[in-house]
This record gives sequence, C-alpha cells and structure tokens, in this order.
Amino acid sequence: MTETYGRGREETQEERADRQWSELLQELRVAQTGVQILFGFLLAVVFQSRFEDLGDIDRDIYVVTVMLGSATAAALIGPVSYHRLLTGRRMKPETVLWASRMTVLGLVLLFCTMCSTLLLIMRVALHNETALWLVGGMALWFLACWFVFPLWALARGRSGPRESDTDDGDDTAGRGGRRP
Repeated sequence: MTETYGRGREETQEERADRQWSELLQELRVAQTGVQILFGFLLAVVFQSRFEDLGDIDRDIYVVTVMLGSATAAALIGPVSYHRLLTGRRMKPETVLWASRMTVLGLVLLFCTMCSTLLLIMRVALHNETALWLVGGMALWFLACWFVFPLWALARGRSGPRESDTDDGDDTAGRGGRRP
C-alpha cells in the first residue's frame, strides 16, 4: 500500500524505510569521520611527553573525555550493527527508528566529547578560568547549531503555511522549506 505520510511523497513503508536508511547512512558518515579523527587525537595525547606534566584535574578531564569519545564512537557505529544483525528479517522500519535514536544519542555524546576536549585543551593552553568561558560559549554555539536551529525550524514548520507559500500549493509550505 502506498501512502504519503503527510509529506506529499508516495512511497510504501518499505520504500520510506529504505530512503530514510540511506539518508541516515550519509549523516553517519559525516559524524563518524569527525569522531574517528577526534578519538585518534585523544588516544595519542597520553603518549606525549607533556602528558606527565598535567595536573590531577586535567588528567581527570582527559579520562572523562576519552570515555565520552568511546561512548560516542559506540553510539555512532551502533546503527551499522543494528542493520547488519537485522538485515533480511523484515524489520527495516524498526531498524531505522532505533538507529536514528542511537544517532541522536551519539550526537549528544559528541557534544559532550567536544566540550570536554575543548576544556582540556583550553585549560592547558590558558591556565586560567578564561578557558571555562570560552568552552561555555562554544558549547552554546554547538547547542544552537546542532539542536536549537533544527528544533526551531521544526517548530516554525509546524505553525502552518506562510502567506507567501500558499498560492501555488508548494509542498514545502508549513515545514520551513523554501522554494528555489
């Protein structure tokens, strides 16, 4: 049975799941690459000669950061395992749902990892409380870019069509989309 799911797109549940899975994989490729680079950097830090000079607080921040990086990698690689273990079992919609949730969790963990990494680097570089202010400002920027702006667009899109979009039945009306 073909349905539109309120989006003006006619596709079966399986077609929709396939499309969503492909979109999710593209998103994961971007996030996983960044996480792998960051995690590799974090793993190398402990082997640097200056690591011995870190104080107890900075070492604790480092350990927390490495653990957050590990959890982030697990959450963002997890959808691959979901897909592999459930392939062929006619569970693609459920796989997409859980993989999507795991990806959001991975992004939250990535936010924490980035902030923790920045805190460690800024503390080592600045040796004062300016580091906290810089990291706090950057944390707000990450929150805005990764969560606030998309949620704002979602809320704006649900408020109904704008006057300029109602004259030609454009499907993007009411969802924050724009015509070219």
